[in-house]
Amino acid sequence: GGRMEVLEEKEEEELREEELKALKISDKPQEVETKVSMEQVCVPSDVPDFDWSSIDTSQLPSSYKTDSLREKKLLRISDHFLQQYTHLCPDRKPLFLHPVNECGVEKFVSTMVRRTPMPYPELHYWDGCASFVSDYLTMEPLKSPITPPSSLYSPTTILKYQRGNCFDFSVLLCSMLIGAGYDAYCVHGYATHEICTPDTTLELCPLLRKPEEVPNEEVKKTSKYRVKPPLHLQSKFELQQEAKKKAETEAAQKNKVREEEVTEMEKPKRDPLYGLRVHAWVLVLSGKRDVPETFFINPFTGNSHSTTDERFLGIESVWNHTNYWVNMQDCRNGCKDLIFDLGDAVRWEIMLSRSSKPLQLFPDTEEEKKLPDSDTNVTVSDPNDGSRTEKEEDMSFDMPPSWAVPIQISPSEFETRYPEGRKVIMYKKAKLEKWPPYLNDNGLVKRLTVYTDLDCTEVVEVREWFKNREDKLDMREVNKQTQLTTEYFSRGHMRCLKVHTYMSLEPETERTMEFYNEARFDELQKRVEKANEMTEYFVGREDFLHMRHVEFAKRAKKIRLPGTRRDISSRPIVQIKECFHRNLEKPADEDVAERIFMITDKRIHLTYHLEDKCLTASKKHSFKVPNFVSEGNETITTSGMCLTYQVGSSGKEKTSLHLYKLLEELKVEEQQLTEQVRQSEAEVLNILKIREDEETTIKLSFSIYNTAWNEKRRQQHEAMKNKMVSLGREEQGLDYLGHAKKMTKEQALRVRDDCLADFKDHLVDKVNIIQARFEKAMKELKKEQQWFQENWNQLSAEEEDEFLTRCSEIMSCIHIVAQRLNREKQMAPLKYLALKEKLCKDPRLAEHLGDA
Repeated sequence: GGRMEVLEEKEEEELREEELKALKISDKPQEVETKVSMEQVCVPSDVPDFDWSSIDTSQLPSSYKTDSLREKKLLRISDHFLQQYTHLCPDRKPLFLHPVNECGVEKFVSTMVRRTPMPYPELHYWDGCASFVSDYLTMEPLKSPITPPSSLYSPTTILKYQRGNCFDFSVLLCSMLIGAGYDAYCVHGYATHEICTPDTTLELCPLLRKPEEVPNEEVKKTSKYRVKPPLHLQSKFELQQEAKKKAETEAAQKNKVREEEVTEMEKPKRDPLYGLRVHAWVLVLSGKRDVPETFFINPFTGNSHSTTDERFLGIESVWNHTNYWVNMQDCRNGCKDLIFDLGDAVRWEIMLSRSSKPLQLFPDTEEEKKLPDSDTNVTVSDPNDGSRTEKEEDMSFDMPPSWAVPIQISPSEFETRYPEGRKVIMYKKAKLEKWPPYLNDNGLVKRLTVYTDLDCTEVVEVREWFKNREDKLDMREVNKQTQLTTEYFSRGHMRCLKVHTYMSLEPETERTMEFYNEARFDELQKRVEKANEMTEYFVGREDFLHMRHVEFAKRAKKIRLPGTRRDISSRPIVQIKECFHRNLEKPADEDVAERIFMITDKRIHLTYHLEDKCLTASKKHSFKVPNFVSEGNETITTSGMCLTYQVGSSGKEKTSLHLYKLLEELKVEEQQLTEQVRQSEAEVLNILKIREDEETTIKLSFSIYNTAWNEKRRQQHEAMKNKMVSLGREEQGLDYLGHAKKMTKEQALRVRDDCLADFKDHLVDKVNIIQARFEKAMKELKKEQQWFQENWNQLSAEEEDEFLTRCSEIMSCIHIVAQRLNREKQMAPLKYLALKEKLCKDPRLAEHLGDA
């Protein structure tokens, strides 16, 4: 076995060497970049070319075009850091430190991360940010799949042109996540071909993944007094052998099924650049925002991945807006064994270190650069001078702020996020389509089509998601094989509909309707209808009813009117069965558990709840056509009218008169039940008619605050705006004193006195009104207290609770009114003096009033 493994490893190495020779890949990245063909890069054919050199940079701020003093200092420090790194790790590839931006200026990668909080609730969470970035941007492959890009643009430029490579995606997503409060970092590393390219044709759609079910282990209580079961005299060895054989056969069958399912098309092709493909993604550490576990985010798809995912093959460095870290751990096993403790100087080398400990990058050789005595100085050799001179650089300063302007996403950009108005993602045997809201007339925003084959030719199931529909339809599932349709509704439907499952909208066919029972007066939760049956389920009813089952007979003759699609005559009812929960306020032998009204047989069956420590329940079988006689003033029934089985002593047996009254009550309830069944049938027909009309004329709802889509609201807003403008123009020529510009002294004094008198009366009236409300509330409180004193010994617990509730409401009202009254009394003199001062300063009155 060991020799076979060695031979297989040698064969794989030989194949690897042959593939590399065929590609003529050398050890130098520059030579590799020139010799990798476009076919090996696997550029998607649907990604159009874009000339980044033609973008307009003239309107960009000066921070895009020049470096500040702190940024220049940071670039010198990064160059010094890179020199030490390459000296210590000559076999590793150069670090990705300071690419050029859109203006051709070198910028450190940490200063490209622009922390910006977003105003949209969806972007307050990592999955919303990741979904937006993957939907809004168009992916561009790296020019060379094995080297990082030479340029990296600001997030604002990437948003403006809606395109970028994996590094652009990661910087934008990291900026949004940090703004949302996450501990996020950009990652420069290596990944497989399926991660580096947005090719999801071999992946299972996330919407089809079933959540892992956690089995509930029930702890069985054992009693030492229980009877021990008899011993099973059977060989344990034989059982083990049988279980082993069974497990082997099941495993072989599963492997066979898997081999049959996984065809050559499903197997990924061997990648000649495996382990060399450069990729950038986002790392989110645990801790902040209650993140329980560290994870990766692939910015191309917006999906999260575990840090042990085998498709992520290694990490060179990570950075955010505060610092830059180099991974010093072994990545032979990918990212499985990596420890993401960025404070560990052995595993992660930090660039801007504030620690008094020496950097791990400095070696103990004669060629090493001198270490600083503290964290404020570091010795750097001058590259322009042949002799070794010392230049002190301050390493303790904070990272300069980002030179990029804050990220801005308009509401229209946030809604219409897809570059071409639609996004299509192909998964394994599935196709996912996305649209922005209000683009489709039916409110469709997402559709998932499931196929039986990899070529996606035969449709199995279609799922559609909707938004902003007036009929509150959220989702529709259609099984193309069984033609079964399931519709899901949000709260607010006119018939409180929650779920509707059907095969046809024709009446009297199989269907299931679920309702929001809290919004219905009858607490109906579900109605299941078949051709000749209907079952209704209830929750939380006061009469403890939880199920009603109705059986129908076939019609003798069906009558159809022109232009209608349903029968005019109602279906004859065979029987009605109702089931009730236990009512603890009644004795068990008087609390009905089940009653059956047999309409055609004219019988009624009653079954009561079981009493404690009883094996059978009391029952009554009544006939609706009794034979009775009268003796004097009493009515006596014959023995054949009602058959009773009473559990317990015969002392509880009811008289014939009591049974007769019970039968009369049941006959009345039977009529009421028949009417309720007819109402249920009519409601079903009404719902079907409503759903048919809603699907024929689909209407979308718009927020009153969204003037862009709400045409009615927009017209009202414009009309109000125009009205305010016209009123403003008219008010410019009005005189609030109602006099000419020039007044005599007598007129000025009269105007002042009249204005102050009217305002004083207004203040007094306002205080009087509030005082009257306060007195009225006090009278109501006294009245309630007097009533309680007179009847306190006769009140039940419910009446006491109602009294306390009324008193608390009155007391809160008194408190509010008293506060308002005190405030008005305090503010009235101040308001009066303010008006008086305003009148004295009026230019038409000031010359006559003076200091009066």
